[in-house]
Amino acid sequence: MLSLFEEDESPVPVVAATAPHLLRIVADSTDRVAWLRARAQGITATDVAKLATPKSVQNAAFDKFNGSSFSGNTFTDHGRAREPEIAAWVLGNYGIEPSTTLFHAAEHRRHLATPDGVGAGAAGLELAEIKTTSKPWRSIPRSYLRQVWWQQYVLGAERTLLVWEQHRDFVPVNPEPECRWIERDDDQIAILVGYANDLIARLNTMSAR
Repeated sequence: MLSLFEEDESPVPVVAATAPHLLRIVADSTDRVAWLRARAQGITATDVAKLATPKSVQNAAFDKFNGSSFSGNTFTDHGRAREPEIAAWVLGNYGIEPSTTLFHAAEHRRHLATPDGVGAGAAGLELAEIKTTSKPWRSIPRSYLRQVWWQQYVLGAERTLLVWEQHRDFVPVNPEPECRWIERDDDQIAILVGYANDLIARLNTMSAR
């Protein structure tokens, strides 16, 4: 027992803080069946990439409700094959760890995203998104920007390294991929959240029929 004049010098336990996005894990694409099932229950970055107008929301609702027969082609197969190699380049050059985790947003469990990379930067949480393309880009396709902004919203990230590798006949054109930082845009995110909620409302109505 300590006297009134003695100090307790025993070490104070340190409790590691958990990053908020790690508390919102839904599934992992390494378990593809569970990942696909979870994605089907919500609105993903792939869904949001198509949401540019009220009409596009209507079309997306029809496609998502009825399912898609598309299971991939030679271009998507090439992208999947190249992604680990490009992700390793991202890790080596920017320190963003590869990720296969599906997360939900803090305020809506049906708002989902699976970024290709997640890391901690000086400005806060940073993401990576990897693409392959058979054509050179004069500018970043708008659909990819929508994906990036949605992922930033879901995870609470400040910026995303969008990385793309051009190929010719499925052979990379350059020894290294190209990349560009995309900053968070809350105005665009607000628009996408509105469209996503409209899409959910349509899907709920279709399911209730």
